Amino acid sequence: MQLRCAVLDDFQGVATKIADWAPIADEVEVVSFREHFADEDALGAALADFDIVVTLRERVPFPASLLARLPRLKLLIASGMRNSVIDHAAAEAHGVTVCGTPSSSTPPVEMTWALLLGLARGIVTENNALRADGPWQSTVGADLHGRRLGLLGLGKIGGRVAQVGLAFGMRVSAWSQHLTKERAAEVGVELAASKEELLASSDFVSVHLALGDRTRGLIGAAELALLKPTAYLVNTSRAAIVDQDALLAALHGGRIAGAGVDVFDIEPLPADHPMRSAPRLLATPHLGYVSRANYETYYSAAVENIQAFLSGTPVRRLG
Repeated sequence: MQLRCAVLDDFQGVATKIADWAPIADEVEVVSFREHFADEDALGAALADFDIVVTLRERVPFPASLLARLPRLKLLIASGMRNSVIDHAAAEAHGVTVCGTPSSSTPPVEMTWALLLGLARGIVTENNALRADGPWQSTVGADLHGRRLGLLGLGKIGGRVAQVGLAFGMRVSAWSQHLTKERAAEVGVELAASKEELLASSDFVSVHLALGDRTRGLIGAAELALLKPTAYLVNTSRAAIVDQDALLAALHGGRIAGAGVDVFDIEPLPADHPMRSAPRLLATPHLGYVSRANYETYYSAAVENIQAFLSGTPVRRLG
């Protein structure tokens, strides 16, 4: 009997077109779901008859309770090589093999700069005005050259964001709990004396940290209060690193010039979510990893993972 594979959150309807699934077509029926399943009951019902599931990033949790409702599931593939919302112990207990895929850091770097530049030059405001025969020039852009870019995190993504900032002629500094002078010097940026010093001295702050116990809520009301009223905050990492209520309060109160956000506490955002109507906010629906090259990588690797699993030699195992 042919196996069934579900591809989740295929919002653009491209999963089965952007990669070649022909190598497994005789053995596996692939079904993509363009709608997001908002709760475990809906997800459990939709996936009950599938043997393989491909899930994007960390949007869909797979706790023990869900895995117990999927008796046919034997292979779970997540894009990227790290996924904190899959209960790996429960997957093993239920006989589910969990695999990942390669993922490029280039798209989130580019997305970070799309948001930062969009904020700095009022791109959305000016574009909307131009299309609606509104005022001709209503904003005054914020300069990048000579201004300070503060990076929270200087890993693979943060380091590449730093290089772009330096190319713009910005003064770039970075901080994280374990960042060393050697790493900062390697990238060519300053090591901030503290998180507080970085926030208070920067004109643009961009978050590039992994979410964990040490970084959850790292930027709260007290930290946002340190930012200059002319400063901008960009977060393309994880929403929970920045206290969402505190950010909304800062935006509504005009305590910072603006924020660029690509990640949210709930995804997709409910229609009445306050982030949809917050002032001074440039928001995108988690597009950081969404690029043609990255999708080609994800889904091509998913096909390879399925082939390897069917041959009895799984690759890129997680957990």
